[in-house]
Amino acid sequence: MTTTADVRTPVADPASTGVESRSTDRSVASIFLTPVLLILVLAGLYIYVHSKTLDSIERRSLNTPFLTARVLEHIRLTAVSTVLVILIAVPLGILLTRPSMRRATPFALGVVNVGQAVPSIGVLVLLALSFGIGFKYAIIALVLYSFLPVLRNTMAGLQRVERSLIDAGRGMGMTKRLVLTKVELPLAVPVMMAGIRTALIINVGTATLATFTNAHGLGDVIDAGLKLDRRPVLITGAVLVAVLALTIDWLAGLAERVLRPRGL
Repeated sequence: MTTTADVRTPVADPASTGVESRSTDRSVASIFLTPVLLILVLAGLYIYVHSKTLDSIERRSLNTPFLTARVLEHIRLTAVSTVLVILIAVPLGILLTRPSMRRATPFALGVVNVGQAVPSIGVLVLLALSFGIGFKYAIIALVLYSFLPVLRNTMAGLQRVERSLIDAGRGMGMTKRLVLTKVELPLAVPVMMAGIRTALIINVGTATLATFTNAHGLGDVIDAGLKLDRRPVLITGAVLVAVLALTIDWLAGLAERVLRPRGL
């Protein structure tokens, strides 16, 4: 016969529960901290600009339609170039980590390193002189300049996967393709996402130089502030580029949280 005293209810460890709760609280706080700070920065920029008496030249550069158009152009430059980098660099990184292609790895990385070593303005100018100016050539320059982080991190992430896990997958009857998609790539996601985030930040910053090839973007605002010696215009362009870079990095961080395999 079972008595009441014999029935024992498992009690959670208060210490471990508290640690998990604090960890969750810090994680949630870190998610919302960045957008709150960025909103405060934009509010401060708005107050700063409206506290100034703007002349006709400054008003032409700091009106809402003009700034909105430049921000959208900058986002377009960044998004298109980053998507192209991912579509090219990730498959190439996978290919170069396969046993049959590893001899070509030093040569491929050497070629990509050359593109990274050339200053971004140099790439833009060379393309402009060789082919022309405009959106298309700015995209090519951005792809060349941000290609290396994604390629290198894709390779590093795949190379760090434990060989025992790959062998276990093969022992379960999985094909090489299944091992790649179900074991290697999910485990390599954190390192790969770090490379993509780096490429995004590079593209946001480098896209400001696209103004010199008539591809527009927020570089138009910064260039106008410099040429016309208008500090409010220059500060507005610089702050908007910084806020855009941090916003995109924050969104990429959220994507990394979603894509990261549980347990890592």
